[in-house]
Amino acid sequence: MSLLVLSETKQLNLTLDQTLLKVQFSENLTSEKRQILKMNDCENITVTEFYLTPFSTSRINEVLIFTGFLLIYLLAVVGNLIIIVLVCSTPQLHTPMYFFLCNLSSVDVIYVSAILPKMLSVIITEYKMISFSGCFIQLYFFMFCAVTDNYILTCMAYDRYVAICSPLHYFLIMTKKVCLITAISCFTISAVNTLIFTVFMSTLSFCYSHEINHFFCDIIPLLALSSSDTRSTKMILSIDDIFNSFNLLFILTSYVRIIITVVKMRSSGGQFKALSSCSSHITTVLLFYGPSIFIYLKPESEDFKEQGKIISILYVAVVPMLNPFVYSLRNKDVLGAAKILVNKYFRGSSIHLEHKYFRGEIPTN
Repeated sequence: MSLLVLSETKQLNLTLDQTLLKVQFSENLTSEKRQILKMNDCENITVTEFYLTPFSTSRINEVLIFTGFLLIYLLAVVGNLIIIVLVCSTPQLHTPMYFFLCNLSSVDVIYVSAILPKMLSVIITEYKMISFSGCFIQLYFFMFCAVTDNYILTCMAYDRYVAICSPLHYFLIMTKKVCLITAISCFTISAVNTLIFTVFMSTLSFCYSHEINHFFCDIIPLLALSSSDTRSTKMILSIDDIFNSFNLLFILTSYVRIIITVVKMRSSGGQFKALSSCSSHITTVLLFYGPSIFIYLKPESEDFKEQGKIISILYVAVVPMLNPFVYSLRNKDVLGAAKILVNKYFRGSSIHLEHKYFRGEIPTN
């Protein structure tokens, strides 16, 4: 009897296990079917616009923020345009270092113009919508300018390395042809790389929410908003970041070699001159890479999102505004070129008007 009872209990346990497996299998199938149905429904949804959320604050604070950012935008555009005009119009500044500085200023004008005008419009009009195409165009120019700045700063570090470590071969290495090919390569690689990644990003689905928790279309908020599987996109982004980190490594290596060369110099005047020629570039590198590294290594938490917006302001707006001041305030060449330009166009025109006045060519009434 005991054997019969044991065999019956075993059969009952087996049947129960089988039914549980069937239930679990059916639940898995239904969940997979639900996911497939959701993805099918998601594919049928066409996203036409996103909703930007710049800063959650009062209207008075928004007006103050608008005024501050408008001032930053004007200073950044005007300052960088002045650098471009000075370098292009002054023969004394037609050197490799100022050639790359001119390219950096050109990119910074595009940088701030791709992001700040839309943000200013959102703040002042309270119309927070941005079209799907407009969002990814903004993302393209943001990434293009960031990557190009990265390459140009690397070229400027190499220029300083050759100038200090191999001064006798400087003009043999940094020829006009080499500088032109290097600049074209920087812009071309950045444009192609950014275009491929932007097109890949635009294929993601955005079904559940269209609210971007940022004041512009940045990569991380868009990935957080996407309803697609973003693992492959994050992997591509990580690989791209690894390649871009080689530029920073190259800059650091260049300055290690520069410091070693400067230490070996016997005259303190030569040491000071060599380091002062690098001070502007070092400041720009710190301003560019510091906030960028911090914002992309930050923990993904709700408390840090508002702080992340403030940190983004540094590399999106403040750094392009400060670059002209960094390269002009303590730079005798740039200040001298500015004085020459002012004397040539303003004082020269006033003297010309005075001559015409005394000759009676300008009426006195």
